[in-house]
Amino acid sequence: MLRALYSAISGLRSHQTMLDVTGNNIANVNTTAFKASATQFQDTLSQLTKGASGAQAAAGGSNPAQIGLGVQVAAISTNFSQGSAQATGRATDMMISGDGFFVVQSGGETLYTRAGSFSFDSAGRLVTPDGAMVQGWTAVNGEVPSAGAVVGPITLPQNAVAPATKTTAVTMSGNLPAGAALGDKLVRDVDVYDPTGETRTLTLTFERTATGWDVDGVDGATTATGAMTFASGKLTGGGTLAIGDINIDLTGVTGYAGLDSVAATHQDGREPGTLQSFSLSKDGTLVGSFSNGATEPIARIALATFVNAGGLEKAGGSTYRTSINSGAAAMGTAGSGGVGSLMGGALEMSNVDLSQEFTNLIVAQRGFQANARIITTSDEVLQELTNLKR
Repeated sequence: MLRALYSAISGLRSHQTMLDVTGNNIANVNTTAFKASATQFQDTLSQLTKGASGAQAAAGGSNPAQIGLGVQVAAISTNFSQGSAQATGRATDMMISGDGFFVVQSGGETLYTRAGSFSFDSAGRLVTPDGAMVQGWTAVNGEVPSAGAVVGPITLPQNAVAPATKTTAVTMSGNLPAGAALGDKLVRDVDVYDPTGETRTLTLTFERTATGWDVDGVDGATTATGAMTFASGKLTGGGTLAIGDINIDLTGVTGYAGLDSVAATHQDGREPGTLQSFSLSKDGTLVGSFSNGATEPIARIALATFVNAGGLEKAGGSTYRTSINSGAAAMGTAGSGGVGSLMGGALEMSNVDLSQEFTNLIVAQRGFQANARIITTSDEVLQELTNLKR
């Protein structure tokens, strides 16, 4: 049989593979974080019909004569270039800007993905659309373990409570009226908290004196007294007052005429709070916002990098698994070790270039047609051979 016939058959098979790869790229043009593939061809073994000869004193050398035996697919490589960002506004949608991969676990197998369309399941675990659990480090008492710790499913503590904080400092500001009569009093109540978050009232009484204002503080059975002096409306003495273990900062109080605006502007205690919402920082930390105004880290998302990301094996569902040529996953956090940063409220779009894919489609189609024509021509030659017997 003619060698050209089998060469053409190998060409048909190879270009069919190219068509399949190109068609898959086009089909996934809107798949979140999809990475396009490209087909690479190489020739097969060649038949040596004449060997090379070396140069002699009386004759020149000659080159070898070889006939190729067709084409084969050398590789189907994945293009891991960055896709564009698509804003979604969902707090659980995340996009990696860099070379990292999210780490997920499905059916006991650890997989890797660039698709960050996540949500919480009924158990409060962060999962992918098909139920794979996103891996990372969950905070314990507001502290996230270091990146070297063992990763596990990220769980949203739905009943998380931000602990109460005891009041240790109160800041006062505003103005005490310089024109007040001797003996005039101003009373200000400040809500403070004990270590359990229980609220109590601390009372400050300001009394006009000949030299300024006296301030008396009462916190239950604890009392304290101080004196404040002013010069041209500015405080010159008595800027602090300690009532038990609570320090009152009075340095922001002024003594100008006509204004009665002294008030507490800050106290560092708070009641316990429940989790209200969360946000994502660039280092992959989920930060919870609590009803008492506190913010605490809830968890941190783990990212993985590979020495040879092109060696990863596609596992379906926009996930990859390691292979012998990808190398082991190196765990890290966003913003370190070339992993990249995270963006919340956005997803990575497919990196398929439609103009390039349609060009590849034409090239593959024409290559297929050309190889089909070789088969037709080879068949005609064989027909002529069989007709020689007539």
